[in-house]
Amino acid sequence: MSGKISVLIIDDHPVFREGLKTIIRKNEKFEIVAEAGNARDAKKLAEDLRPDLVLMDISLPDENGIRLSKEIKNISEQIQILVVSMHSKIEYIAEAFKNGATGFIVKESASENLLQGMEMVADGKFFLDSSVSSKVIQKLIESPDRETKITDAAYNALTPREQEILRMLAEGSSAKQCADKLFISSKTVENHRTNIMNKLDLHSTIELVRYAAKLGLIDVDLWK
Repeated sequence: MSGKISVLIIDDHPVFREGLKTIIRKNEKFEIVAEAGNARDAKKLAEDLRPDLVLMDISLPDENGIRLSKEIKNISEQIQILVVSMHSKIEYIAEAFKNGATGFIVKESASENLLQGMEMVADGKFFLDSSVSSKVIQKLIESPDRETKITDAAYNALTPREQEILRMLAEGSSAKQCADKLFISSKTVENHRTNIMNKLDLHSTIELVRYAAKLGLIDVDLWK
């Protein structure tokens, strides 16, 4: 890789972004080209700038960073993604790798491991924070896709589009956000939501979230 490695920082906490920038500036190989506090801005910056490396938080106000990682990889496979997150559960890490990340660092280890992780990921190598159990790799290899693990009859009675909207709503997306992502109208999303609630015999958003968490569709720690 010639020249400096361009870096896009995605994290919704300005103070933490400043901390990351202080660490990154210690290594002249890297050049911070932009930062974003939400998924919407991040996607536009990734599209416009095509950075070499993205530092990705998982918990963002409008979309979780795992899904955003996949969307950024769809913009360009050449963009490398290093997740820097407070979440250290094996499930999060496995999902991050499945969705395009090639590195994972726990936030509390960033001061010690960030630059090493950035160098390895920018070079196309995998990096896993030493504070995280090596069982993650085994989990990633052995675990089937989430859809294959769901045996709930009521869930399987939903249409594929209803299943998709159920997951998005449970993750905290509004009807308009679902509509924008799926290129359908908000009214259509509301109709799907009504059908979902009726088919599953659910009566509130909290019940919907609990149902999705029970099936493993989401983790409530990511729900805002």
